[in-house]
Amino acid sequence: MVSDLIPHLAELVDDVAFVHSLTSKSNTHGPAENFMSTGFVQDGFPSVGAWVTYALGTDNQDLPAFVAIPDPRGVPQASVNNWGPGFLPAVFQGTPFNSSQPIRNLAPPPGLEKQADAATRRLLRRINDEHFHRNPAEGNLAARIASYELAARMQLSVPDISDLSRETPHTLNAYGADSSNKTKAAFARNCILARRLIEKGVRFVQLFNGAYASGGKLNWDGHHELREQYDVHGEILDQPAAALFGDLKQRGLLEETLFVWCTEFGRMPMFQKGAQGRDHNPQGFTVWLGGAGIRQGSSLGTTDELGFKAVENVLSVHDLHATILHLLGLDHTHLTYRHNGIDRRLTDVHGRVIRQILA
Repeated sequence: MVSDLIPHLAELVDDVAFVHSLTSKSNTHGPAENFMSTGFVQDGFPSVGAWVTYALGTDNQDLPAFVAIPDPRGVPQASVNNWGPGFLPAVFQGTPFNSSQPIRNLAPPPGLEKQADAATRRLLRRINDEHFHRNPAEGNLAARIASYELAARMQLSVPDISDLSRETPHTLNAYGADSSNKTKAAFARNCILARRLIEKGVRFVQLFNGAYASGGKLNWDGHHELREQYDVHGEILDQPAAALFGDLKQRGLLEETLFVWCTEFGRMPMFQKGAQGRDHNPQGFTVWLGGAGIRQGSSLGTTDELGFKAVENVLSVHDLHATILHLLGLDHTHLTYRHNGIDRRLTDVHGRVIRQILA
Protein backbone atom coordinates (compact mmCIF):
# COMPACT_ATOMS: atom_id res chain seq x y z
CA MET A 1 0.00 0.00 0.00
CA VAL A 2 1.26 3.47 -0.93
CA SER A 3 0.02 6.83 0.36
CA ASP A 4 -2.12 8.89 -2.01
CA LEU A 5 0.33 11.73 -1.38
CA ILE A 6 2.52 10.13 -4.06
CA PRO A 7 0.25 8.63 -6.73
CA HIS A 8 2.94 8.61 -9.45
CA LEU A 9 5.43 6.74 -7.29
CA ALA A 10 2.64 4.33 -6.33
CA GLU A 11 2.57 3.12 -9.92
CA LEU A 12 6.12 1.74 -9.53
CA VAL A 13 5.43 -0.88 -6.86
CA ASP A 14 5.66 -3.81 -9.31
CA ASP A 15 9.12 -2.68 -10.43
CA VAL A 16 10.86 -2.35 -7.08
CA ALA A 17 11.83 -4.20 -3.91
CA PHE A 18 10.68 -2.80 -0.57
CA VAL A 19 12.60 -3.21 2.68
CA HIS A 20 10.27 -2.34 5.57
CA SER A 21 12.57 -3.20 8.47
CA LEU A 22 15.60 -0.96 8.21
CA THR A 23 17.04 0.50 11.41
CA SER A 24 19.47 3.32 12.17
CA LYS A 25 21.82 4.19 15.03
CA SER A 26 20.65 7.77 15.53
CA ASN A 27 17.39 9.70 15.82
CA THR A 28 19.05 13.06 15.06
CA HIS A 29 19.21 14.37 11.50
CA GLY A 30 22.91 15.19 11.16
CA PRO A 31 24.33 11.99 12.69
CA ALA A 32 21.63 9.87 11.00
CA GLU A 33 22.44 11.41 7.61
CA ASN A 34 26.10 10.67 8.30
CA PHE A 35 25.19 7.07 9.10
CA MET A 36 23.12 6.62 5.94
CA SER A 37 25.72 8.27 3.72
CA THR A 38 28.95 7.02 5.33
CA GLY A 39 28.15 4.08 7.64
CA PHE A 40 29.19 6.06 10.73
CA VAL A 41 27.33 8.60 12.87
CA GLN A 42 30.52 10.62 13.41
CA ASP A 43 31.96 13.09 10.93
CA GLY A 44 35.07 12.33 8.92
CA PHE A 45 34.22 9.08 7.12
CA PRO A 46 33.95 8.56 3.34
CA SER A 47 30.53 8.64 1.71
CA VAL A 48 29.12 5.71 -0.24
CA GLY A 49 29.77 7.49 -3.52
CA ALA A 50 33.39 8.16 -2.55
CA TRP A 51 33.91 4.45 -1.75
CA VAL A 52 32.35 3.45 -5.07
CA THR A 53 34.47 5.83 -7.14
CA TYR A 54 37.58 4.79 -5.18
CA ALA A 55 36.84 1.20 -6.17
CA LEU A 56 35.55 1.61 -9.72
CA GLY A 57 37.01 4.85 -11.06
CA THR A 58 35.32 6.84 -13.81
CA ASP A 59 33.81 6.16 -17.22
CA ASN A 60 33.99 9.77 -18.43
CA GLN A 61 37.18 11.83 -18.20
CA ASP A 62 35.29 15.10 -18.75
CA LEU A 63 32.83 14.65 -15.88
CA PRO A 64 33.19 13.73 -12.21
CA ALA A 65 32.69 10.09 -11.34
CA PHE A 66 30.48 11.15 -8.42
CA VAL A 67 27.95 14.00 -8.55
CA ALA A 68 25.69 15.21 -5.75
CA ILE A 69 22.57 17.20 -6.67
CA PRO A 70 21.22 19.08 -3.61
CA ASP A 71 17.56 20.07 -3.42
CA PRO A 72 16.83 23.44 -5.09
CA ARG A 73 15.80 24.75 -1.65
CA GLY A 74 19.24 24.13 -0.12
CA VAL A 75 21.59 21.49 1.27
CA PRO A 76 20.78 18.64 3.70
CA GLN A 77 21.61 19.04 7.39
CA ALA A 78 24.84 17.00 7.27
CA SER A 79 25.74 19.05 4.20
CA VAL A 80 28.96 18.01 2.43
CA ASN A 81 29.41 14.97 4.71
CA ASN A 82 26.82 13.27 2.49
CA TRP A 83 29.20 13.36 -0.49
CA GLY A 84 32.57 13.94 1.18
CA PRO A 85 35.73 11.80 0.79
CA GLY A 86 36.48 11.50 4.51
CA PHE A 87 39.98 10.05 4.81
CA LEU A 88 40.03 8.83 1.20
CA PRO A 89 42.05 10.98 -1.25
CA ALA A 90 40.17 14.17 -2.09
CA VAL A 91 39.87 13.16 -5.74
CA PHE A 92 37.06 10.76 -4.75
CA GLN A 93 34.74 13.35 -3.22
CA GLY A 94 31.41 14.14 -4.85
CA THR A 95 31.01 17.25 -6.99
CA PRO A 96 27.84 19.16 -6.05
CA PHE A 97 25.90 21.03 -8.71
CA ASN A 98 22.34 21.29 -10.00
CA SER A 99 20.42 22.18 -13.13
CA SER A 100 20.14 25.92 -12.39
CA GLN A 101 23.76 26.52 -11.31
CA PRO A 102 25.77 23.64 -12.77
CA ILE A 103 29.27 25.09 -12.46
CA ARG A 104 31.13 28.33 -11.95
CA ASN A 105 32.64 30.14 -14.91
CA LEU A 106 36.41 29.59 -14.89
CA ALA A 107 37.14 31.85 -17.87
CA PRO A 108 39.91 34.46 -17.37
CA PRO A 109 38.66 37.79 -15.97
CA PRO A 110 38.09 40.67 -18.40
CA GLY A 111 41.25 42.59 -19.27
CA LEU A 112 43.69 39.74 -18.68
CA GLU A 113 45.80 39.25 -21.79
CA LYS A 114 46.31 35.71 -23.08
CA GLN A 115 50.11 35.97 -22.89
CA ALA A 116 50.03 37.08 -19.25
CA ASP A 117 47.53 34.34 -18.41
CA ALA A 118 49.70 31.69 -20.07
CA ALA A 119 52.84 32.97 -18.31
CA THR A 120 51.05 32.81 -14.96
CA ARG A 121 49.99 29.23 -15.61
CA ARG A 122 53.56 28.24 -16.55
CA LEU A 123 54.91 29.78 -13.35
CA LEU A 124 52.27 28.03 -11.26
CA ARG A 125 53.12 24.70 -12.93
CA ARG A 126 56.84 25.18 -12.12
CA ILE A 127 56.03 25.94 -8.46
CA ASN A 128 53.80 22.88 -8.23
CA ASP A 129 56.44 20.68 -9.85
CA GLU A 130 59.03 21.91 -7.36
CA HIS A 131 56.64 21.17 -4.51
CA PHE A 132 56.09 17.60 -5.78
CA HIS A 133 59.85 17.13 -6.10
CA ARG A 134 60.39 18.17 -2.48
CA ASN A 135 57.33 16.37 -1.13
CA PRO A 136 56.84 13.18 -3.19
CA ALA A 137 54.35 11.73 -0.68
CA GLU A 138 52.11 14.79 -0.78
CA GLY A 139 48.72 13.87 -2.28
CA ASN A 140 46.41 16.74 -1.36
CA LEU A 141 47.89 19.22 -3.83
CA ALA A 142 47.85 16.66 -6.63
CA ALA A 143 44.18 15.91 -5.90
CA ARG A 144 43.35 19.62 -5.88
CA ILE A 145 45.12 20.17 -9.19
CA ALA A 146 43.30 17.18 -10.69
CA SER A 147 39.96 18.61 -9.51
CA TYR A 148 40.72 22.00 -11.11
CA GLU A 149 41.74 20.34 -14.35
CA LEU A 150 38.50 18.37 -14.29
CA ALA A 151 36.59 21.60 -13.62
CA ALA A 152 38.18 23.12 -16.72
CA ARG A 153 37.09 20.16 -18.84
CA MET A 154 33.63 20.41 -17.30
CA GLN A 155 33.30 23.91 -18.77
CA LEU A 156 32.79 22.21 -22.12
CA SER A 157 30.81 19.14 -21.05
CA VAL A 158 28.49 20.38 -18.29
CA PRO A 159 26.73 23.22 -20.14
CA ASP A 160 25.64 20.71 -22.77
CA ILE A 161 24.29 18.32 -20.12
CA SER A 162 22.50 21.01 -18.12
CA ASP A 163 20.90 22.66 -21.17
CA LEU A 164 17.34 21.36 -20.91
CA SER A 165 16.18 23.28 -23.98
CA ARG A 166 17.09 20.18 -25.98
CA GLU A 167 14.54 18.08 -24.10
CA THR A 168 11.19 17.57 -25.80
CA PRO A 169 8.09 19.27 -24.40
CA HIS A 170 6.75 15.78 -23.70
CA THR A 171 9.75 14.94 -21.48
CA LEU A 172 9.60 18.27 -19.63
CA ASN A 173 5.89 17.74 -19.00
CA ALA A 174 6.39 14.15 -17.88
CA TYR A 175 8.87 15.25 -15.21
CA GLY A 176 6.88 18.34 -14.22
CA ALA A 177 9.67 20.68 -15.27
CA ASP A 178 7.06 23.01 -16.77
CA SER A 179 5.03 23.12 -13.54
CA SER A 180 3.77 26.43 -12.16
CA ASN A 181 5.12 25.22 -8.81
CA LYS A 182 8.63 26.64 -9.10
CA THR A 183 10.15 24.34 -6.48
CA LYS A 184 8.65 21.28 -8.16
CA ALA A 185 9.88 22.47 -11.55
CA ALA A 186 13.39 23.01 -10.17
CA PHE A 187 13.46 19.55 -8.57
CA ALA A 188 12.17 18.08 -11.84
CA ARG A 189 15.05 19.71 -13.71
CA ASN A 190 17.44 18.16 -11.18
CA CYS A 191 15.89 14.76 -11.92
CA ILE A 192 16.41 15.26 -15.65
CA LEU A 193 20.00 16.29 -14.91
CA ALA A 194 20.47 13.05 -12.95
CA ARG A 195 19.31 11.02 -15.95
CA ARG A 196 21.63 12.90 -18.29
CA LEU A 197 24.61 12.36 -15.99
CA ILE A 198 23.89 8.62 -15.89
CA GLU A 199 23.65 8.58 -19.68
CA LYS A 200 27.10 10.19 -19.86
CA GLY A 201 28.70 7.57 -17.65
CA VAL A 202 28.79 9.32 -14.27
CA ARG A 203 29.35 6.45 -11.85
CA PHE A 204 27.35 7.62 -8.83
CA VAL A 205 24.59 10.26 -8.71
CA GLN A 206 23.16 11.35 -5.35
CA LEU A 207 19.90 13.28 -5.65
CA PHE A 208 18.33 15.06 -2.65
CA ASN A 209 14.74 16.06 -1.94
CA GLY A 210 14.33 18.47 0.96
CA ALA A 211 16.73 20.93 2.59
CA TYR A 212 17.78 21.68 6.15
CA ALA A 213 15.40 24.12 7.81
CA SER A 214 13.92 24.50 11.27
CA GLY A 215 10.35 23.27 11.56
CA GLY A 216 10.29 21.14 8.44
CA LYS A 217 9.07 23.89 6.14
CA LEU A 218 11.57 22.93 3.45
CA ASN A 219 11.77 19.20 4.12
CA TRP A 220 9.93 16.13 5.41
CA ASP A 221 10.67 16.79 9.11
CA GLY A 222 6.98 16.81 10.04
CA HIS A 223 7.01 17.49 13.78
CA HIS A 224 4.22 20.04 13.90
CA GLU A 225 1.70 20.08 11.05
CA LEU A 226 2.40 16.83 9.25
CA ARG A 227 -0.53 16.80 6.84
CA GLU A 228 -0.13 20.47 5.94
CA GLN A 229 3.59 20.04 5.29
CA TYR A 230 3.41 16.71 3.48
CA ASP A 231 0.75 17.96 1.08
CA VAL A 232 3.35 20.48 -0.08
CA HIS A 233 6.36 18.16 -0.14
CA GLY A 234 4.51 15.26 -1.72
CA GLU A 235 3.62 17.27 -4.81
CA ILE A 236 7.21 18.45 -5.25
CA LEU A 237 8.65 14.97 -4.93
CA ASP A 238 6.18 12.62 -6.57
CA GLN A 239 5.96 13.26 -10.31
CA PRO A 240 9.63 14.20 -10.95
CA ALA A 241 11.05 11.23 -9.00
CA ALA A 242 8.65 8.76 -10.60
CA ALA A 243 9.41 10.18 -14.05
CA LEU A 244 13.15 9.73 -13.43
CA PHE A 245 12.66 6.05 -12.62
CA GLY A 246 10.33 5.55 -15.59
CA ASP A 247 12.67 7.40 -17.96
CA LEU A 248 15.63 5.27 -16.91
CA LYS A 249 13.53 2.18 -17.50
CA GLN A 250 12.23 3.34 -20.88
CA ARG A 251 15.75 4.12 -22.10
CA GLY A 252 17.09 0.75 -20.96
CA LEU A 253 19.37 2.37 -18.38
CA LEU A 254 17.87 0.47 -15.44
CA GLU A 255 19.42 -2.70 -16.83
CA GLU A 256 22.78 -1.44 -15.60
CA THR A 257 21.73 1.18 -13.02
CA LEU A 258 20.84 0.60 -9.37
CA PHE A 259 18.15 2.99 -8.11
CA VAL A 260 18.19 3.36 -4.30
CA TRP A 261 15.49 5.31 -2.48
CA CYS A 262 16.35 6.04 1.15
CA THR A 263 15.98 8.38 4.09
CA GLU A 264 17.94 8.76 7.32
CA PHE A 265 15.09 7.40 9.52
CA GLY A 266 11.32 7.10 9.68
CA ARG A 267 8.59 8.78 11.73
CA MET A 268 6.83 7.65 14.88
CA PRO A 269 3.39 6.02 14.41
CA MET A 270 1.80 8.46 16.89
CA PHE A 271 1.47 12.23 17.18
CA GLN A 272 3.96 14.25 19.18
CA LYS A 273 2.63 15.72 22.40
CA GLY A 274 1.19 19.17 21.80
CA ALA A 275 1.58 18.97 18.02
CA GLN A 276 -0.01 17.55 14.88
CA GLY A 277 3.16 15.93 13.62
CA ARG A 278 5.37 12.95 14.37
CA ASP A 279 8.83 12.58 15.86
CA HIS A 280 11.88 10.75 14.48
CA ASN A 281 11.95 6.95 14.52
CA PRO A 282 15.15 5.02 13.73
CA GLN A 283 13.75 1.68 14.95
CA GLY A 284 11.89 0.65 11.80
CA PHE A 285 11.50 2.40 8.44
CA THR A 286 11.26 1.71 4.72
CA VAL A 287 13.65 2.00 1.81
CA TRP A 288 13.23 0.64 -1.69
CA LEU A 289 15.48 -0.31 -4.55
CA GLY A 290 14.97 -0.87 -8.25
CA GLY A 291 16.94 -1.56 -11.38
CA ALA A 292 19.90 -3.83 -12.00
CA GLY A 293 19.91 -7.01 -9.94
CA ILE A 294 16.79 -6.24 -7.91
CA ARG A 295 13.89 -8.68 -7.51
CA GLN A 296 10.92 -6.74 -8.84
CA GLY A 297 7.67 -6.57 -6.91
CA SER A 298 9.17 -7.97 -3.71
CA SER A 299 8.78 -6.95 -0.08
CA LEU A 300 10.93 -7.83 2.93
CA GLY A 301 10.56 -7.23 6.65
CA THR A 302 7.81 -5.94 8.90
CA THR A 303 7.39 -3.68 11.88
CA ASP A 304 5.13 -4.38 14.87
CA GLU A 305 1.39 -3.81 14.68
CA LEU A 306 1.84 -0.10 15.49
CA GLY A 307 4.55 0.48 12.91
CA PHE A 308 6.96 1.44 15.68
CA LYS A 309 9.75 -1.12 15.65
CA ALA A 310 11.14 -3.62 13.12
CA VAL A 311 10.39 -7.16 14.27
CA GLU A 312 10.91 -9.42 11.24
CA ASN A 313 14.06 -9.53 9.09
CA VAL A 314 15.50 -6.62 11.07
CA LEU A 315 18.20 -4.93 8.97
CA SER A 316 20.78 -2.20 9.43
CA VAL A 317 22.17 0.51 7.20
CA HIS A 318 25.34 -1.62 7.04
CA ASP A 319 23.27 -4.37 5.39
CA LEU A 320 21.93 -1.88 2.86
CA HIS A 321 25.46 -0.69 2.07
CA ALA A 322 26.72 -4.27 1.72
CA THR A 323 23.91 -4.93 -0.76
CA ILE A 324 24.60 -1.79 -2.78
CA LEU A 325 28.28 -2.68 -3.09
CA HIS A 326 27.43 -6.29 -3.98
CA LEU A 327 25.17 -5.17 -6.83
CA LEU A 328 28.01 -2.98 -8.12
CA GLY A 329 30.31 -6.01 -8.19
CA LEU A 330 32.13 -5.22 -4.93
CA ASP A 331 32.64 -7.31 -1.79
CA HIS A 332 32.05 -5.00 1.17
CA THR A 333 34.49 -7.00 3.34
CA HIS A 334 37.33 -6.54 0.84
CA LEU A 335 36.83 -2.88 -0.07
CA THR A 336 39.16 -1.31 2.49
CA TYR A 337 41.46 1.68 3.01
CA ARG A 338 44.11 1.81 5.70
CA HIS A 339 43.70 4.85 7.92
CA ASN A 340 45.36 5.48 11.30
CA GLY A 341 46.52 1.89 11.44
CA ILE A 342 43.07 0.40 10.75
CA ASP A 343 41.77 -1.20 7.56
CA ARG A 344 38.58 0.84 7.34
CA ARG A 345 35.56 -0.09 5.24
CA LEU A 346 32.13 1.34 4.51
CA THR A 347 30.37 -1.32 6.59
CA ASP A 348 32.83 -1.12 9.53
CA VAL A 349 32.84 -4.70 10.94
CA HIS A 350 29.18 -5.33 10.15
CA GLY A 351 26.87 -5.88 7.20
CA ARG A 352 25.48 -8.72 5.14
CA VAL A 353 24.04 -8.75 1.63
CA ILE A 354 20.21 -8.70 1.63
CA ARG A 355 19.86 -11.62 -0.76
CA GLN A 356 16.08 -11.89 -0.38
CA ILE A 357 15.61 -8.82 -2.60
CA LEU A 358 18.07 -9.88 -5.30
CA ALA A 359 16.91 -11.19 -8.66
